[in-house]
Amino acid sequence: MNKAFQLRLTILIGAIGCVAFLTLLGLHSSFQRIGRLERQLTKNQFESFRLAEEFQSKLRLLNNSILRYAATREPARWEEFKGASEALDRWIDSYDPAMNPKSIVTSKRERELFQIINHSYDGYMDAAKAIHANARPPITAGGNFKELDELDALGNQLLQLGDELAEAHRATEEIFLSEANRSLDNLRKFITVGIVILLMLTAGFGWLLYRDLVAPLRTKLVHSEMLLARQEKLATLGTLAAGIAHEVRNPLTSIKARLYTLRKHMKSDETCSTDISVIGDEIARLERIVQEVLHFARPSEPRRKIERTDELLRDVHQLIDLSVEKGSVQLSVEPGPELHVFMDAALIKQVVINLVRNGIEAIEAGAGSVIMRGRHSRCHLGGRVREVAVLEVIDSGAGIAPEIEKRLFDPFFTTKEVGTGLGLSIAARIVEKHGGLLQYQTQLGKGTTFGIILPIASEAQEHDPATKELAVGAA
Repeated sequence: MNKAFQLRLTILIGAIGCVAFLTLLGLHSSFQRIGRLERQLTKNQFESFRLAEEFQSKLRLLNNSILRYAATREPARWEEFKGASEALDRWIDSYDPAMNPKSIVTSKRERELFQIINHSYDGYMDAAKAIHANARPPITAGGNFKELDELDALGNQLLQLGDELAEAHRATEEIFLSEANRSLDNLRKFITVGIVILLMLTAGFGWLLYRDLVAPLRTKLVHSEMLLARQEKLATLGTLAAGIAHEVRNPLTSIKARLYTLRKHMKSDETCSTDISVIGDEIARLERIVQEVLHFARPSEPRRKIERTDELLRDVHQLIDLSVEKGSVQLSVEPGPELHVFMDAALIKQVVINLVRNGIEAIEAGAGSVIMRGRHSRCHLGGRVREVAVLEVIDSGAGIAPEIEKRLFDPFFTTKEVGTGLGLSIAARIVEKHGGLLQYQTQLGKGTTFGIILPIASEAQEHDPATKELAVGAA
């Protein structure tokens, strides 16, 4: 897992945590608000919604009672009125915040109305007491009802205050319901937004894991399976090739010996000498092919030591530059860093020379350039990211066609008229013996870049038992 992926993963997990925290905080705030509304929505709250109706009902009974007393002047009627009026007075005092701080009346308007009702009720009682103090006979004529006008006006005023109290209750109820709906809407929004964001972040988390972990592992698995199948095929083919090469080499040795004897006896005959020379060349070619097959079947173990890549590339340049026709293909080495690799210099030179010659042959019309360079990089080797040296051979040739790419590293596959098709196969096996990789990039019409990826010396020594033994012996 690289640092960039770890950073992205940490940021994504942090974002999910923040969104989850904010969602929980919003839910907690909404639940607190709903809890407050629930506490308000109690038995007392419902009772407060019935106060206006209850007050008006009690007041009407009181009005009827005083009217009956005024009509009959019976002491029992007065006592009935007096008891009912005192009960109503206590009822008003119990809901008046000025008289009872624990009143269940909540809104400001309701509190004001109860104070007005309390004051007006005192005036109403004063008018009732005046009727009681006026020792008139029972009502026998319509004119006697004039003394009830003031009381009636005060009663109507109290009833109107009761209507206003009912209106205030309705307004309070609307405010309460509005706040409840707003809190529920906020809760729904918090839940919806929180779930959507969490789902998006979770999807992003899954995509990130798939892109940076699952997909590379899947690609690596496919590549490993292909590599394993290729190695099994190469091992089988190598065994078969080694057997055939041994069988071919023995008769070739006999033919070569007989040809040598024949050449000694036919020096005077020019025609026979020419034929013998051609046969000799072909036998040499067959021996070279047999040697390449044997080298492919049983590659020699590299004799490694720490070498500088820049010096190796300069040596290859000196070896090949003399054989390249001047003015046609330009061979050059780009300056690069001084990188130390634990390698068999002769074998790696063999690989680089093979790649350079392939690059020269890939340049059509004989005009172009082949560049060698070394650079430092980091890549996956041995299941982890390591510091590596990359030796690149860049040609300006025609590139590699897609149908050829599929079989590029197959043994005995070649597009050359003369060739065994083992060059790249042997090169790849040499690089693999060094714990590295042979990779390439190509583009039709623009050329091909082959890269030999080798672990730098410190990384190689860390994982190579033979190097550790050398280091112990040197100490």
